[in-house]
Amino acid sequence: MSMNTVPERLAALRAAMKANGVDVYLIPVGDPHSSEYLPDHYTSLTYFSGFHGENSNFVVTPTESAVWADGRYFVQAEKEIAGTEIQLMRMGEPGVPTVEEYCGKVLPENGVLGLCGLTASCGLVRGVQKELDAKKGTIKTLNLEDELWTEGRPARPATPAWILPKEYAGFSPAEKLERLRGKLKELGCTAQLVGKLDNLAWLLNLRAMDIQCTPYAMSYCYVTPERAVLFINTARLGAEAAAELKANGVEIQEYDDVLKFLAAETEPQTVLADPASVNFAVYETLQNNAALTVKDEADPLLPMKGVKNEVELAHDREAHLRDAVAMVRFQKELEERLAAGEELTELTVDEILHKYRSAQDKFIVESFGTIAAYGGNAAMMHYHATEEDHAKLERKGFLLVDSGATYLDGTTDITRTYPLGELTEDERMALMYEINNRYLDDERVNLNIQLDQPILVIADLGLWNGRRTGYQEISSGNIRDCLYSGRDIEYATWYVDKLGDLRCDAIHHDGTNHLLYRTYKPGARDSQIDLLKEKLYYGKAVRSDITRITRRLGDEIGKVYGWDFPKPRQAVSVER
Repeated sequence: MSMNTVPERLAALRAAMKANGVDVYLIPVGDPHSSEYLPDHYTSLTYFSGFHGENSNFVVTPTESAVWADGRYFVQAEKEIAGTEIQLMRMGEPGVPTVEEYCGKVLPENGVLGLCGLTASCGLVRGVQKELDAKKGTIKTLNLEDELWTEGRPARPATPAWILPKEYAGFSPAEKLERLRGKLKELGCTAQLVGKLDNLAWLLNLRAMDIQCTPYAMSYCYVTPERAVLFINTARLGAEAAAELKANGVEIQEYDDVLKFLAAETEPQTVLADPASVNFAVYETLQNNAALTVKDEADPLLPMKGVKNEVELAHDREAHLRDAVAMVRFQKELEERLAAGEELTELTVDEILHKYRSAQDKFIVESFGTIAAYGGNAAMMHYHATEEDHAKLERKGFLLVDSGATYLDGTTDITRTYPLGELTEDERMALMYEINNRYLDDERVNLNIQLDQPILVIADLGLWNGRRTGYQEISSGNIRDCLYSGRDIEYATWYVDKLGDLRCDAIHHDGTNHLLYRTYKPGARDSQIDLLKEKLYYGKAVRSDITRITRRLGDEIGKVYGWDFPKPRQAVSVER
């Protein structure tokens, strides 16, 4: 069977689904390490759907298919799936189901949903299973992506791996491992399988170029009080790097042996696992080992690496100064060549930036693909110019440039908007909206935090005929999904108050909506939840009704940004 087009690939996938007794198949954007940016080997969603966006999912049934895209990719997704059967699900828009809800809707009674356990996070699988329970549906782990995508598939990356010297990192791998062990002890754990590549890169000072523009090495590290075992393709690890790791107490085993190792582990451990980032295959293997007790906790390495030591801070400042020099030189050349009447395009922008950045000391690579978007192209959040599709620069309007570089001593990410001529008032307003949306998009990435329960949105609504209360549930249970507003909202501000509650003030033509976001406490009964919803609907709920069966979101958010809030039992004495 030919598999050169999306319809042909969908037909092959459906045939494989039928052969494996699967009614619905889910393909997330993901790799075994919950990476934001993927090695080309793991772009299965793009292969089967044609869509290139991040933070997405693709669902296929025997008769229909749908792809989820967030606000960054609405325009791009429409273009890329045009002419196919695939339905676009605009995430966060009114009436659009989450991928979990959709799976529950399209699965037949007692049906089977298939997915690859290595590329789906544990949090995603849990959310889907909740929706399937009503139909007594089950999840079957298999890997139809590997079975079907064989011709022309990029190999799994295996670039040379090396160790960042302590003079840049500030601490050795051994010192960081001891810090992690201390943190695990505080959390009541004795072990962790580190799978997030950014966290692992920080922990072991490990570097490679397995992901485009990102110096990570595909690997895992199993850490206990006595051992640190790195799972990596050993052929890519030079003698010097291997010796450095060994000197820091790190054992080395083959990458593909990680599941076998975890399944065979006999040393009793309480293993920390973050459902938001640990893939389902790993989590399931940990759970199925009787010697291991799995404890769900947020990955402690995220806040640990977020607090930079003095060595890191000093080098980061130096990297930004060198990068600033490159940016100034870029702007000067851009202005001079435009003034001279030279024909420039979005591609030219990338060329000039690379010329000046690559000339800087300690340059390694761009930190991401340069986004140079002129005029209407700037409306597409993560637009990239290509040889086939790019715009010519003119002496009017805006040029948006989002770019950065990775240096040996630091990484930059800079967004600048350049007026190429005189601006109208409408252009100034459009610029303000564009900048605000980009900041919000970054926060959605930061707050991609998967909870075990849905999020309850408690609303105090400003309507044309007065105020009223109400509620809504965000069934995904992901804090990221709180950061969306409806079509009629003119301005929305999200914040965490001094009590640790996530709130939103949303202004519209009739007034202002005040929203409070909380999640259900473990053990909250359906009857209790129904009673609270009834009180909210009739405007009779008081604070104690809410706090009795729900908890705040600030604790999870605080771990991302380094914020501390009073304990909930202390909060009653704090005035808002």
